Amino acid sequence: MSNDKRRRPAIGHLEAAFGVSLDPELLERALTHRSYAYENGGLPTNERLEFLGDSVLGVVITTALFQNHPDLPEGQLAKLRASVVNMRALADVARGLGPDGLGPYLLLGKGEETTGGRDKASILADTLEALLGAIYLQYGLDTAAIVIHRLFDPLMAESAGRGAALDWKTSLQELTAALGLGVPEYRIEGTGPDHLKTFTAWVVVAGNRYGGADGRSKKEAEQRAAESAWRTLTEQAEATADGQDGATADGRTGTTADGSANEQVNVAMDGQRNVVGEVGAQAHHA
Repeated sequence: MSNDKRRRPAIGHLEAAFGVSLDPELLERALTHRSYAYENGGLPTNERLEFLGDSVLGVVITTALFQNHPDLPEGQLAKLRASVVNMRALADVARGLGPDGLGPYLLLGKGEETTGGRDKASILADTLEALLGAIYLQYGLDTAAIVIHRLFDPLMAESAGRGAALDWKTSLQELTAALGLGVPEYRIEGTGPDHLKTFTAWVVVAGNRYGGADGRSKKEAEQRAAESAWRTLTEQAEATADGQDGATADGRTGTTADGSANEQVNVAMDGQRNVVGEVGAQAHHA
């Protein structure tokens, strides 16, 4: 047994996150990155399983979106799917598996190990797809679909709620435009050596700073900062729309000059949800 395998946490924690147990050989292959395979005599890699899992994930997510949003046109369904099935989203799901995420279970070559491969979005996303492919091979589509819904239903609901934007930066810009807050501006700092650099991003909206979010790339950090700002502004807007107008910093009520703050916020939130507005009042059609 290699040192990599001995260092891994108990595999049962990972299987518990999926809700199924996998054949040990199949599980091992799903976790084997090509860098590890090449350094260990050309072992089979997880790339074929990744190819299969990508297709299974696509079918399950597409079917769910088709059933859940019967009135949405093809283009808007495609945007919703793209907001769920993308490298960043898959990597975030992978980081939430087990006590410490998927990273500690990966079999990586020394080069990938030293350059932070265990938290690299592309590797995490590919390995998650490989594991889904393995689950499909062992249990079939019905079980694979149950696992996928378990992992991705919260993300699908969230994506629908924020208007099917392809990313958080797009969602934030749509929201700030609707609220009349101008264009978000991003600030970013990098720390650490080049091969292990971490970026921290903030977003400034109407003079207020949000975020302080970290990422392995500038894009990832900016997306997380945008998500933080979007969530904060959305909560504030919804609270105001519900009539919970608090005092502003100088003691005045949070209304516009003509007293139309609630109307403005309602319009803004409607604009954020315009992609799924037609189904907002309907029951879930899963």
